[in-house]
Amino acid sequence: MAVGSLTASLLGGNAATASPYPDPGLKERVATTLSLPSPPGGADVKVLVFHASAGDESPTVDAGIAAIEKIGLSGPEAGRFKTVATDDASVFTKGKQLGKYNAVVFLTGGGDVLDPEQEAGLEAYMEAGGGFLGIHDAARTEPYSDWFTGLVGARPAADSPSAVQRATVEIGDRLHPATKNLPLEWKRPDKWLNWKDNPSGDVHTVARVREITYTPGKSANGWDHPVSWCRDYDGGRSFYTAMGGTAASYAETDFRDHLRGALAWTSRISQADCKATIDSNYTAERLTQPNQPGQNDQIGEPHGLVTAKDGRVFYIGRGGADSSVPVVTDWKDPDVGKGEGEIHVYDPATRKVTLAGKLSVFGNKGGGDELVKVEEGLLGIELDPDFATNGWVYLHYTPHAKIDRDKQMAVRQVSRFTFDHATNKLDMASEKVLLSWPVQIHSCCHAGGGMAWDSKENLYIATGDNNSSGFSDGYSGNNPEPNYKGVSFADARRTAGNTNNLNGKILRIHPEDDGTYTLPEGNLFTGKEPDEGGGKTRGEIYVMGVRNPARISVDKATDTLYAGWVGPDAGEPSTTWGPAKYDTFAAITKAGNHGWPYCMGNKQPYRDRNLPDPSKPLGWYDCDAPRNESPNNDGLVKLPPVTSNTIWYSPQGGGVDYPRDADGIPSYKVEDQKELLPWLKGGGQATMNGPVYRYDAASTSEAKWPAYWDGKWFVGDFYDDTQPRHAVLTDPKTVGKGGLPTHAESLKKIIPVGADGIRNLMDWKFAPDGSLYVLDYGRGFFTSDSKSALWRVTYKGGGPTPAAADLARKAAAQ
Repeated sequence: MAVGSLTASLLGGNAATASPYPDPGLKERVATTLSLPSPPGGADVKVLVFHASAGDESPTVDAGIAAIEKIGLSGPEAGRFKTVATDDASVFTKGKQLGKYNAVVFLTGGGDVLDPEQEAGLEAYMEAGGGFLGIHDAARTEPYSDWFTGLVGARPAADSPSAVQRATVEIGDRLHPATKNLPLEWKRPDKWLNWKDNPSGDVHTVARVREITYTPGKSANGWDHPVSWCRDYDGGRSFYTAMGGTAASYAETDFRDHLRGALAWTSRISQADCKATIDSNYTAERLTQPNQPGQNDQIGEPHGLVTAKDGRVFYIGRGGADSSVPVVTDWKDPDVGKGEGEIHVYDPATRKVTLAGKLSVFGNKGGGDELVKVEEGLLGIELDPDFATNGWVYLHYTPHAKIDRDKQMAVRQVSRFTFDHATNKLDMASEKVLLSWPVQIHSCCHAGGGMAWDSKENLYIATGDNNSSGFSDGYSGNNPEPNYKGVSFADARRTAGNTNNLNGKILRIHPEDDGTYTLPEGNLFTGKEPDEGGGKTRGEIYVMGVRNPARISVDKATDTLYAGWVGPDAGEPSTTWGPAKYDTFAAITKAGNHGWPYCMGNKQPYRDRNLPDPSKPLGWYDCDAPRNESPNNDGLVKLPPVTSNTIWYSPQGGGVDYPRDADGIPSYKVEDQKELLPWLKGGGQATMNGPVYRYDAASTSEAKWPAYWDGKWFVGDFYDDTQPRHAVLTDPKTVGKGGLPTHAESLKKIIPVGADGIRNLMDWKFAPDGSLYVLDYGRGFFTSDSKSALWRVTYKGGGPTPAAADLARKAAAQ
């Protein structure tokens, strides 16, 4: 081997003679014989590269040893180390010799390379606090050893592809020294192993390979294909990367940086958190009990939550009554749809629930078709930024007292109430109405309701587009004909696509202390546009073209707005009318038009329809220059161009896209589709946007989620089958411009799904202590039931490793 002077080849390499049935007491005897220091190694950091193989030595060995040696000799002085290479397995049993190494690298081929005594020596080394780095074929080493399987994390599938292929590696961990300097999307050639058993959830995955960028073969793992991971194992630290399957890999600057970071952690030069995505480190606890019969003493029909700075959780019930209470659907009855919107408060200090107040709302008509049921009611809640001192609570709701039963119209409003901190009660007489607007209530659904604050104390208000899509076959809600007493209820161009209507929007206002509001600069309109004669815009509109933004959030670190909305009902795409139902998430960095009902996804247009025969298609909408030519439009005809969305999904898959013709029109043929986001899929689907997590290093909370999740956006769905429940990473260079997420992490075992878990996710927010509160809607509709509950998900994995006191060089801690 042509390697440098610091690389020693220890003599006496032997063929492997490992046995799958070692003496049970052997490990203890070997540990005593070795007398290993705890932790092994010291400030004079040394790394042992072990490269034995049961067969012919891999051509990657020389390149790997040379690369590791060069890594150890370069970079900042505090991160340097000495390299020793050997193929002599007796190093694992030679007295105190193994204890001199801070980390051991397995640059091995497949097969048995350690006999039982040698494997016991490696176990003793790890138990003393040693570090292990396995590279590529190391996953094929010691195939009969369950302990080694745990050490390395996973075993390759026998039919893994053997060819070198260029693929994209997604970097999910932006803090670990092995990945923090790498590109978010790292394109490189290698041999990509598939796994017999996917280790995700049992190890901390720092990088995945994106299977849609190469040919993974029959044993493919799917969208969740780990390629590098780590964990604290058996007293020590283990890092494995499946990359490095070619000699050329070791000449890559980025791959060497990957190895450098892995070695820094395994050799105790730096700390890292390798626990953050291990499922068992999280606990989900149900906090509320089932309601007493005939009462909503614990929880109403779950519809939203917010956390106060003192830790209390405020959550609302939309208005559906206990299932034992009859609903009124007859419009001739003054009590039609009358329900109670409830505000409950959970105090984590006492673990008790208080019913803080009730509102009489229009929102209780039970189930049925879209001309019977209703999704109005108490829809959103937010606390004033100075809530601790002023007690102001903002509620977004549909008051029953303001409905017009004759015209089947209602008023939606955002009101401010004052909360008494001492009694945990709202003063219902303190109401100040900030903003109100008309909504039709002849048809259901999609009322929206979410609210959120930005860092400048602007309040965002998500309003739904409650038009039925049943009169357009589930495609674009653009049928102008159906109406009730002159008000269209199937034409979203009257609402979401209308610059002069507050429905189907995300509004942005600045509440004032006197109960009024002003308009911040930078909204989509000023309200004073002279276009087309003037008087055709509303200055409150920040985002138009959304269908049902039930949940929105703002990351105050960036003031990026995050929103999700439900699509229409078409189960499959149509070459005549356009895309199937797309549920949508968008990261929004500036005011804009997000498409509905003209375009969806990444500017995929619908077909226009108009009088005299709405069943006959007209031309395709132009996403770059949409026009609202509905007879029900009282706003501008010329609309702002459509902004592409970040995430969309349908029964056909996630991020569905199609080839386009010369005019930019997608084929909309299922056989032509590509799934740009294969980690999610729809069917029954209803987006539930979540927060962006921000880690507070100053917090002493033992329940807070770790820093790994910092900056990640939580996206979910009401349902828990194939739909999303993920934390995603976006690229700051493309976020808000239609850029796709670069990485997704499943949360389905951390926020547990299933009958006894959180099956119907309704809202989720992080509390100031860094724990996550989640509302489970329950198992019915338009009511609360025994599964309706508030949950809390906490972390118990502890801090980074190794402990600060165990760092090889204290000044090098990261």
